Amino acid sequence: MSTLIKYVNLSEVEKTASLLRDVVLKTPLQKNQYLSEKYGANVIFKREDLQEVRSYKIRGAYNKIASLTAVELKQGVVCASAGNHAQGVAYSCFVKKIKGVIFMPAPTPNQKIEQVKMFGGDYVDVVLTGDTFDDASQSAIAYCNNHNMSFVHPFNDIKVIEGQATIALEILEESKAPIDYLFLPVGGGGVSAGISSIFKELSASTKVIGVEPQGAPSMSTSIKNGVNTKIEDINKFVDGASVQKVGDLNFEICKENLDEMVTVHEGKVCQTILDLYNKNAIVVEPAGALTTAVLEQYQEEIKGKNVVCLISGSNNDITRTEEIKERALLHSGHKHYFIIRFPQRAGALREFLSDILGPNDDITHFEYSKKHNRNSGPAVVGLELFDPKDIETLMEKMKAKKFFGEYLNNNPDLFQILV
Repeated sequence: MSTLIKYVNLSEVEKTASLLRDVVLKTPLQKNQYLSEKYGANVIFKREDLQEVRSYKIRGAYNKIASLTAVELKQGVVCASAGNHAQGVAYSCFVKKIKGVIFMPAPTPNQKIEQVKMFGGDYVDVVLTGDTFDDASQSAIAYCNNHNMSFVHPFNDIKVIEGQATIALEILEESKAPIDYLFLPVGGGGVSAGISSIFKELSASTKVIGVEPQGAPSMSTSIKNGVNTKIEDINKFVDGASVQKVGDLNFEICKENLDEMVTVHEGKVCQTILDLYNKNAIVVEPAGALTTAVLEQYQEEIKGKNVVCLISGSNNDITRTEEIKERALLHSGHKHYFIIRFPQRAGALREFLSDILGPNDDITHFEYSKKHNRNSGPAVVGLELFDPKDIETLMEKMKAKKFFGEYLNNNPDLFQILV
């Protein structure tokens, strides 16, 4: 038996499940026919995106708040979050009829701010401060201490972990067959710590795999190093699962209970978001797509197996749709950006269209300024190819016709400035 049962106690999680029964939805296990056929496996989704607050975060937030004393509840609670945890805390405050102060970074999209206010009603105040989550968190802790309130951490708290662990009980109760593989999203490590602990005790044969975004491999790095490690520079696109440092408690549990940690490219996550919507009408946020995006990496291993993927949330900001599409096209090799040098003569663009581009290729971005005192003028051009394999032939044609200037996809700094 795992030595970490002292951290996540099965009987406590069972008590928590009873406590949450009237507050959270018992979300369904649903077979995904498309992915099951694609990978020759029985792929099942645990639909935490269907919760009232559209993520599993309500479980841990409510359990933590419910564990406070009457005096502590009267004083109120404080949290810092840019998304799902804030909504979970806000809804918990509304249910418990207690005061909550939620600190969010100033750049947080209005959609997320309005959601928090909607779930919390008159019981919650939202404070926008700082440029990052870390800025908001520091302000929240200082406010908490100054006003003698209780801080509700998004993941590094045993009560939060026990709340998230109730998902494991539901999966095991609802599953009609033994589970061979379980894929869990990993951000701060709360849900992976809780669920993996219960599976180690009740379904030890299940292979439990944690999934992180490639640009924020905090848990992977920490487990590799053998010590909880802070990553200074992370890609925050998968905002619900991109943290610089996982929780100390979560790290200690996950390093023992997770069978593997794996990362997924952000572009693959974007393609998965689009696929889930187009093929299954399922809306997921980037973190919610991690566990299905990773299946391609395990396609040989999971054939003929029972596979459960935790769909963690669906709080996707519609204003990000164009960026998601762009990232997906870049990752799949359909979208390419260049600096192209056009001769400053009539017909140069017509020549590029007829001699360089394929009949099914398209120009999706074009920026050009004519300079009369130069022989050629650079343009930033975005191309969408019908077949990604055509990129090498395309570049050879551009070089042969002296159009080629620079390929931008592999130059992220210049790419972000120009496009």
